[in-house]
Amino acid sequence: MIAKIKGTSPSRLIFDIINFIVLTLVAMVTLYPFLYVLAASLSKDIFILQGKIGIIPMGFDLSAYKLVLGNKYIPIAYKNTIIYTVFGTIVNMLFTTFAAFALSRKRLPGKSFFMFLIAFTMLFSGGLIPEFMVVRNLGLLNTIWAMCIPSAISTMNLIILRTFFQNIPAELEEAALIDGANEILILFRVIIPVSIPAITTISLFYAVNHWNDFFDAMIYLSDKNKFPLQLLLRDIVIAGEVDELAGSGADVEIQVRESVKYSTIMIATIPIVCVYPFIQKYFVKGVMIGSIKG
Repeated sequence: MIAKIKGTSPSRLIFDIINFIVLTLVAMVTLYPFLYVLAASLSKDIFILQGKIGIIPMGFDLSAYKLVLGNKYIPIAYKNTIIYTVFGTIVNMLFTTFAAFALSRKRLPGKSFFMFLIAFTMLFSGGLIPEFMVVRNLGLLNTIWAMCIPSAISTMNLIILRTFFQNIPAELEEAALIDGANEILILFRVIIPVSIPAITTISLFYAVNHWNDFFDAMIYLSDKNKFPLQLLLRDIVIAGEVDELAGSGADVEIQVRESVKYSTIMIATIPIVCVYPFIQKYFVKGVMIGSIKG
């Protein structure tokens, strides 16, 4: 390491030091809210109300977690969120992968016209009310389909995956065609295996979006037994339904309310955070690959 530093030019060394300081500050600013919420969820409520919480819990207390996890709606909301996330991501990736593969083929007739229509939706859309009317008239309200079909394809993710497919060497496809493979075999035997980083990255984007989504559920779902976790979290943090969550009615003291909010936020956040380390290597490679043409 010392030898490496000695062989570094002064300008490069200054850049590395400044870069390290800036990235460290950005990381600290990004991490602080999460650490604060974690510390508040593990602290006694009196310290929260007094504004004494930093990133270290004060008066370690797990009573808020017991209240939250003991409520009947939390397991139901967890189950619903997992179902919406898994099923929705599968639907997203099927539609996005098929569309991106078709649009990446040079021999597709009218490819430019289709890309224009797809890109057009990034600037203009029918609006919320027409979309709600379509979902309602199709009988999709209060169903899992309402959480998956309207957002089946993200235009940005489609363009990213299409660009990735276009950068795959044409020789791979030509070799498969010579061997007698059709388009379906080329997609599943050639394109997808070499596109795992990109597909994993896009899947993560979709999964995080489904996990954090509450707006679609707020619009299309009215049955509380079908609410996802984030919509329940919204009701707790914004709408102030802490009493109902805690299951104590009007007897819930104001001190309990604050820690219940923070503990619910942590319960909703930790699972998706735990998933990221397992796919980090694919995520980094998937974001960078295709950005430079060789």
